[in-house]
Amino acid sequence: MEYSHSDAELIEQPIGYWAWAAYKAVVTRIRGALAEKGTTQPQWWVLAQVARADHIKNRAEVSETLSGYLDAGEAVLAEEIDATIAHGWITEDAEGRLSLTPAGKDFFDEVALLQRELWAERHAGVSDEEYLTTLKVLQHFIHNTGGHAWHH
Repeated sequence: MEYSHSDAELIEQPIGYWAWAAYKAVVTRIRGALAEKGTTQPQWWVLAQVARADHIKNRAEVSETLSGYLDAGEAVLAEEIDATIAHGWITEDAEGRLSLTPAGKDFFDEVALLQRELWAERHAGVSDEEYLTTLKVLQHFIHNTGGHAWHH
């Protein structure tokens, strides 16, 4: 890979810009690939929360877990949960418990494969050690600037 600047120049580059540019490139790629499958990134998050849960989660639990993801917020998540129900991928009972339908299971499996392919695409040429270092450095920046980030 050819880098944008020499090492001496890169050390002077602003982390905010490069973190933003990486975010934008990664999220745009993920959302574009998901759109080709007929879903959104928040709908994928909902499906993954329901499909991978070790217990049946209700709407509030799913929303609480996901509300901090890319600043989605509860209103957006409510709409996206409703959309997954409308697509027939999950059902909601009277107590708000969410369950995967057979069609939802099939769709989840299809999109999970896509997500694994996208992961491999992003990580091409990046060692696990480099990735780990990158995440730790980003967490240092977040901590050092008084920010807060969390991902389960």
